[in-house]
Amino acid sequence: MTRDELIANAVKLTDESPGNYISRGAALDPSYVGIRIFGHPVFAIGAADDDIFNKYKSPDVIGDYFIPPAEWLPGAKSVISCFLPYTERIKTSNAADYKWPSNEWLHGRYEGQIFMKELSYHIHSLLIGAGHKSLIPAFDDRLRAGVGESQKRYASSWSERHAAYACGLGTFGLSNGLITEKGVCGRFGSVLTDLDLPKDVRRYDGVYDYCNMCGECVSHCPAGAISINGGQNPFKCSDFLDRTSEKHKPRYGCGKCQVNVPCESAIP
Repeated sequence: MTRDELIANAVKLTDESPGNYISRGAALDPSYVGIRIFGHPVFAIGAADDDIFNKYKSPDVIGDYFIPPAEWLPGAKSVISCFLPYTERIKTSNAADYKWPSNEWLHGRYEGQIFMKELSYHIHSLLIGAGHKSLIPAFDDRLRAGVGESQKRYASSWSERHAAYACGLGTFGLSNGLITEKGVCGRFGSVLTDLDLPKDVRRYDGVYDYCNMCGECVSHCPAGAISINGGQNPFKCSDFLDRTSEKHKPRYGCGKCQVNVPCESAIP
């Protein structure tokens, strides 16, 4: 199983799987049926023993309850990080106003995450079928989330965005999203394996190298959770997401900081 084979299979799935299109049974409105949720994925592969994963255990990053790749999967050699960018239909719909998420965005957040799970398990199955060990931290029973030691942010025992940063997929922005070559607007996933795949190089040094600090996301945030000097306040953000959950159950979301901004679909 080569890197190119894994990526080709992932691209094929995003094109052909019904899970990447809004179904008639799920659609909040008949006009949404058949809308594609994600474009083609972007991948970056990092070393499971990269020391950056141990640095994430620092209290000022994630915390000592962060679990590095080798603890999730003994013998792990590669971290496969994936970004699924939203389609233009999903993005433009959410830029219509900055009060509540659009219905298309709600589909992207909810059904989109279901498809990310499908894609993750597809990659996992390919690896297992080729005789390799594989594990998906996001869907493992050991995953746990809580408040970081600094009491200023939420954190968990595995972070898709931090894994993506470590693998070379992109850097963080002011809104705390991760900016990739296809922008910040989409979903992340990752798979661990003992297959020693070719590794990508982090082409940045700083945590915010791809963010131009323009502040557009600040004015778009309906929760007032982002500031130029303070970055994102996760508690204000979470409170607003709870409100969208009450309004749109089982769906929820916001994403206003990710649309109609310079980093929406590319590195500024």
